[in-house]
Amino acid sequence: MSRYITVASISRAPWDFRGNPEALLDDAAHLVRRARLFGADIVAFPEAYPHVADARPAPEVAETIPGPTVERMAAQAAANNLHLIWPLYTRDGERVHNSSVLIGPDGCVIGAYHKIHPTIGEIEGGITPGTQAKVFDTTLGRIGMAICYDLNFADVRDGLGAGGAEMIFFSSAYRGGLQLSIWAFELGVYVISAILAEGGRIVDQSGAVLAESTYEALIARRINLDRRLLHMDYNWEKMDAILAKYGRDVCFEYFTREAVFAVASEREGLPIDDVIAEFGLERRADYFRRANEVRQAALRKG
Repeated sequence: MSRYITVASISRAPWDFRGNPEALLDDAAHLVRRARLFGADIVAFPEAYPHVADARPAPEVAETIPGPTVERMAAQAAANNLHLIWPLYTRDGERVHNSSVLIGPDGCVIGAYHKIHPTIGEIEGGITPGTQAKVFDTTLGRIGMAICYDLNFADVRDGLGAGGAEMIFFSSAYRGGLQLSIWAFELGVYVISAILAEGGRIVDQSGAVLAESTYEALIARRINLDRRLLHMDYNWEKMDAILAKYGRDVCFEYFTREAVFAVASEREGLPIDDVIAEFGLERRADYFRRANEVRQAALRKG
């Protein structure tokens, strides 16, 4: 079935609010309301958003979950009936983390992700690394999160893939650029970035940039989560039969430079995974696994 949702992110540096945390939170609430007016079902903020505007070290400003800024933004999530990703420094006993907190449209905290790969400077400044790439089941779909320096490490990417993430929200101080498209393509997921500057992006499963922030901090885009990225090999010849049965209820988009295509359902009650199973389409991971098995068999014969 088609599973359209609207994703949004905020990309801006909150330096103007240094020394004025109440004004920062008032402005963040305004941006959440604006995102909802854009139709957003979920909106993400940049890395450590309420705390990077504070000159004090992370251990001095970290808050528990729930804490004052999380509670304030949870109220905004509930008031606007959307999911919200609120990144901040958090405290768990003596441990301080660089975290992203996922809040549901009822204002309840769904879960938190702790940055697995803080920078050397962060660790020296008191940040404890996280240990687990987490994927959260929500009414929208399966949501994964990553933070800044994480983007350079395969264990985070592979952990989110193994967890079945359908979309990854990347909150960061640096823009990520090409790396966002690489993750999106390799995992076959949507990647949405929220940056402490301009340049936040919404990237689709092929690695194509659907939207990018410039002067306007907010970007939003409607996406279909019932869409899969497959390899063309052994699948190409099945397209006509699928179209003959389902016509415009199934949408194809080809990316021939990479030898892949996207197939999506546009009809309620027709999950694209059912179509894939019905016509024996082979998923990329299964195809690459089979190719390696054939290779290993050939080596054993040799």
